[in-house]
Amino acid sequence: MSLLSSSVSITRYRVHGRIDSPVMETVADALNNNVIKEIDDQSSDRTIGWTSFAKPFQPNFSGSSFVYGSFFVFSLRIDKKNIPPKVVQKQYTMEADRRMIKSGRNFLSKSEKKQIKDHVINVLSLRIPATPNVYDIIWNMEAGWLWFFSNLKTANEELETLFTQSFKLSLIRIFPYTEADLFCELSDSQRDALRQLTPTRFIE
Repeated sequence: MSLLSSSVSITRYRVHGRIDSPVMETVADALNNNVIKEIDDQSSDRTIGWTSFAKPFQPNFSGSSFVYGSFFVFSLRIDKKNIPPKVVQKQYTMEADRRMIKSGRNFLSKSEKKQIKDHVINVLSLRIPATPNVYDIIWNMEAGWLWFFSNLKTANEELETLFTQSFKLSLIRIFPYTEADLFCELSDSQRDALRQLTPTRFIE
């Protein structure tokens, strides 16, 4: 989701840890080392990596291209190939029929069926382009917070994993419990009380 959209969903994070100096070079290196890799001409069905905010399909982190004022602005991109099951079934059936005609048999073994299906999926993966999903990120390193423009569970989990892998920092998702724990300057007794809270179920 783009931060320039008319309506947005945001997940807030606290960034735990510090970037090694020189900061700009360290961040640029981390982004470049984990940049999105194209899979349109490969059999891979999924790829994840960083990309540029301004040009998400032409990632470039040279210079200060990802710096906007006091913020780092870039994007997480998840590309996935979605092959319709009916297309797989069609190609599999056609290929299985060809194999039986060629061999003069009217049946295929279990291993042969698996081999044909794997072959069909690999061939289709080479022909079908990946569908890209781009999620923007604003990171205020000095203040230690990050905004991720998505609430999707899978996208958030991928962000947290790749961010830690890239920058050697951890992300703490902000929701009412963590916000109270991190920002409300609680006393020891208040923090103990907070830890003993349990979720409330609202039933109509």
